[in-house]
Amino acid sequence: MKKLVTTTARHWKYLLAFNLLVAIGTVAAVATSKPVWTTSTQLILPKTTSNLDASLGTLGSLKNGDPGFSAEVNPLKVQASILTSDTLLEQVLAADPDKDKFASIAKYKALFKVIPQEQSTIISLTVSGSTPELARQRAVNLIEAYQSRLNELRQANTTARQQFSRKELEQAKTKLAQVQIQIARFKKSTGLVNSEEQTKGIVGTINSLTGAKAQAIALGEASNNRAKVLSARLSLAPNQAVRSLSLGENKEYKFVQAKLSEVEATLVQKRAIFTDDHPEVKTLLAQRTQLQTQVKEYIAEAAKGVKVDTTVSTEGQGRSVLIQQLILAESEAAAQQQQAQQLDNQINLLTKTLNSLPANQAKLLELQRQLDVAEGVYKALVAQVQQNNIDAFDAYPSVQVLDSPRVDAKPISPKFFLIALNALVASVIGSLALIMLLESRNPILSPKDLQEQKFAIVERIPRIRDSVKKSELAAEVEVEFQRLASAISLQPIENRRLLVTSASVGEGKTTVAMGLAYALVDLGFKVLLVDADFHSCELTRRLGVTSNTGFERSVPVHKNLDLLPMLPQTRKIVEMIRRGGFEQTLVAYEVAGNYDYVIIDSAPVSLTSETPLMTNIIRNVLFVIRPDTSYKNSVQESFAQLHQHNANILGLVVNAAESTKKPYSYSSNNTKSNSSKYATDK
Repeated sequence: MKKLVTTTARHWKYLLAFNLLVAIGTVAAVATSKPVWTTSTQLILPKTTSNLDASLGTLGSLKNGDPGFSAEVNPLKVQASILTSDTLLEQVLAADPDKDKFASIAKYKALFKVIPQEQSTIISLTVSGSTPELARQRAVNLIEAYQSRLNELRQANTTARQQFSRKELEQAKTKLAQVQIQIARFKKSTGLVNSEEQTKGIVGTINSLTGAKAQAIALGEASNNRAKVLSARLSLAPNQAVRSLSLGENKEYKFVQAKLSEVEATLVQKRAIFTDDHPEVKTLLAQRTQLQTQVKEYIAEAAKGVKVDTTVSTEGQGRSVLIQQLILAESEAAAQQQQAQQLDNQINLLTKTLNSLPANQAKLLELQRQLDVAEGVYKALVAQVQQNNIDAFDAYPSVQVLDSPRVDAKPISPKFFLIALNALVASVIGSLALIMLLESRNPILSPKDLQEQKFAIVERIPRIRDSVKKSELAAEVEVEFQRLASAISLQPIENRRLLVTSASVGEGKTTVAMGLAYALVDLGFKVLLVDADFHSCELTRRLGVTSNTGFERSVPVHKNLDLLPMLPQTRKIVEMIRRGGFEQTLVAYEVAGNYDYVIIDSAPVSLTSETPLMTNIIRNVLFVIRPDTSYKNSVQESFAQLHQHNANILGLVVNAAESTKKPYSYSSNNTKSNSSKYATDK
């Protein structure tokens, strides 16, 4: 707590400015706040009880009473979202008298609060306005726009559902027709009606055809055997017998054969009378040769390379009858074999049909299942089409006004207590944040920050407390300064010159320089105090010395203690020090005054550039810090600058340090003399 108070005191200017801004903002908020009235109303959603049952065949039944949405969906929250939607509030804003005051719909939306009540179907609505009438009118406009919006959504929902349902219904109807056509075609192609009765009929038919096949085979074998016997008797193959019979049935062949017989008979008669050279005989020979050639041609045409019997004649009952029987037997055998083959083909076809009955029946059952599903889907969509209008009211019910809009008697804002409380919280939190920010940028110096530095002398000057009596004040400070003076007198100080400085203003370097000078005088030394703070000249001012120019003469301020005063300078101080003007002045006064010690009070290191330059003349430095004032960064930067100029930081003085020691009381005479000596420090 003590550290917090100290830190706060160090940054009091910034904290004062910040809190002043907070106070101004609070006053401005109070001054610019306008009264706001609220209107309250309640809306209620009716409980819908619409229901529709429809049979879907093998798919079961459809009950509209079953929930169509997830149980996690709260219908009140859906209605609350509609109430606060941008589309709805834009309609309300368009009719608002103060619509020009709202740059965006988001700011206008902040005037409306919709709260669904749990475990009920009631929605609470609160509307704000700058006047009671405006608040009530906004609530009325919102309710009217809300009910109109519900009608629009309901109609849009109905239209969208009908379009979707009709499209799906047409697709389901087409699918149902396709499956029906597939079943009809399948039954037609397979002839499958009743698999059990068809199986019995096919088996009976196969048995009948098998018997007929066996009988045809037997008859064919009998006819074949008879043809073989006849062929053996005729010594002709069936083909030869057929061609021989064909030759015998050829009338032209028979005519030529008869003509040939007549010519040969006539030729025999003529030869008996004439020689072969006789013209008649030659004519007959030529006719015979011609007829023989024709006979051979007919035989060759009928035979076609097969041996035939030229003696067969159809006029008698001889070989032609046997040949006819042979041909008949062969034809019957071929017919019976062909009949048996046809019967066998029919048996194979029926057997294949019988074997395919189980697979066809399974496919028919699958098609029937598809038909049932398609029919069920079609019935379900028909039921949905019939339910569309009812469902629209389930999704967007007709909301009713439970309580008419009522305006509160008093405005709800501004609440001055909350404004003051917020200002207080902002002041406290902002102040802490500001302190933390300032401390993080340049924190207060701590003992850990000085651990790397090595000092030959470390002395603590106690803090001046209000509780200390004035008669004891000088004595308490004098003891610590005498210790410091004694420690310095034991150090080998070059030229007996000692530069007293600090990092920043307010750390007490001038007080330490004065106290050290008085303490050295008490030890018997002659001391010269030099005011080398060319900007403020605090030492000269505190000792009450007036001078028209700087360093014009030394002024005695106490026995064996002189002051070289200085007035604020505007000329080029750094150039004067660098060129040796300051060193020449010191040497002149040291020689003239024969001083044991020269104590120089310089400007803070971090604020000017002349103090580090002085260390080229005055190597030994007494550095002053103050626990509640010195900053870490400033002190470390000052040490770095002094080390860069090869300064010897002889000692460290902790000014205004807390002390628990009780000061030793001097005699009244000593106290009075010392009090008068330090009176100028206060």
